[in-house]
Amino acid sequence: MSPLQILSLLLALSTALNIAITAGLLARRSGVGIPQAILTGAGTAATGLGIYFAAVAAYR
Repeated sequence: MSPLQILSLLLALSTALNIAITAGLLARRSGVGIPQAILTGAGTAATGLGIYFAAVAAYR
């Protein structure tokens, strides 16, 4: 992997983590339990990374 690809992947992971934390906190604030808020955040992170990998695959 080139350094640019590694930095791009780290940026995607950082973005997914930030979005996951935000979604989890919003879910928790809306009144759901902690386990469901964690699942919401994890699902959001997986969706974000899935979109990133789909975009990379479509670009190539």
